[in-house]
Amino acid sequence: MEAERRIGVAVDFSPCSRAALKWAVDNIARKGDHLILVIVRPEQVYEHGEMQLWGVSGSPLIPLVEFSDVHIMNKYEVKPDPETVDIITTAASQKEITVLVKIYWGDAREKIIEAVDKIPLSCLVMGNRGLGKLKRVIMGSVSNYVVNNAHCPVTVVKSDA
Repeated sequence: MEAERRIGVAVDFSPCSRAALKWAVDNIARKGDHLILVIVRPEQVYEHGEMQLWGVSGSPLIPLVEFSDVHIMNKYEVKPDPETVDIITTAASQKEITVLVKIYWGDAREKIIEAVDKIPLSCLVMGNRGLGKLKRVIMGSVSNYVVNNAHCPVTVVKSDA
C-alpha cells in the first residue's frame, strides 16, 4: 500500500498562488491525497483571534468546511477569495482528495520551511511573483529561499498574471 501523500501549496490569494494551486490540482493531486494549503500571515500584534493561541506553532489543520466559513476564517484574520475556495471545493469532490489548511504567522520563508518539516509535506507547490532583479535583491525571493532550504521537492509555478 502506498504511503499517504501530503501535497503542500503555499497560498496568499494572489493570482500567482491561484495558478500554483490550479497546477497542483491538475498535475499532482490524485484520489486519496491530502492537499494542504499553507498560509502565512504577517507577524504583528493581534488583539484578538486565533493568532494569540497559535502564533508560535501555527493553527491546527483546518478542514475545508471550516475554511469555507467566513466567520471561522475571520478568527484567523484570513479572507479567502471565492476563486481559491471554488478551486479547492471542486478538487475535493472531483478528485476525492482531503483539503486542509494550516495558517502561520511570521516570515513567509521561515514558516513555509517549518510547514514542510512539521506537517510534514511530501512536496510543495508555490507561485513566483516575478519580482524584478532589484526588488529580489532588496526583499529576497521567498520561492528561491524555499527551493534552496526545503527538505522535499518544490515546484515553482510561474504565473502569466
